[in-house]
Amino acid sequence: MNAGWRAMKPADLDRVMAIAEVVHPAYPEDRAVFAERLALYPEGCAMAEAGGIGIGYIVMHPGRLGVPPPLDSPLGALPEAPDCLYLHDVALLPEARGLGLGVAALERMDALAARQGFRWLALTSTPGARTFWDAQGFLPHDGGPHDGGAGLAAKLASYGGGMTYMTKPARA
Repeated sequence: MNAGWRAMKPADLDRVMAIAEVVHPAYPEDRAVFAERLALYPEGCAMAEAGGIGIGYIVMHPGRLGVPPPLDSPLGALPEAPDCLYLHDVALLPEARGLGLGVAALERMDALAARQGFRWLALTSTPGARTFWDAQGFLPHDGGPHDGGAGLAAKLASYGGGMTYMTKPARA
């Protein structure tokens, strides 16, 4: 199956929601959350397609290290002085797995971070995806000078148990 990534359009949001229901039933988000991310940062939103059918999506936006947005919450605006590119969500239908789309999504993220001058990539990993992100070089966020503290713990709790906030230096 020939598959690849393309820019997301507002007309794709119904398909995004259908994919999210299959891939992330335990982490539901309102359509308005995806619509807002697309409106605020369209360059960070893409669809994976095979044969003209959406089989996955990725949503990224500028963020602040140690300060991920809570699940199912609008941003309102992009953060001032962002210091990372945050992966809000990546979802691939079961038939899309094994096609290299996950690695291609990460390459897309690295390329976007390089174009925008971000030195860090960040994400919140679900327990089931943790092995993939570990293999891609992401590490649990150790806090350091960008420690979200109790705020980070509360935001992770909004997703449910077992979540891990992870970071990785962006490719130069």
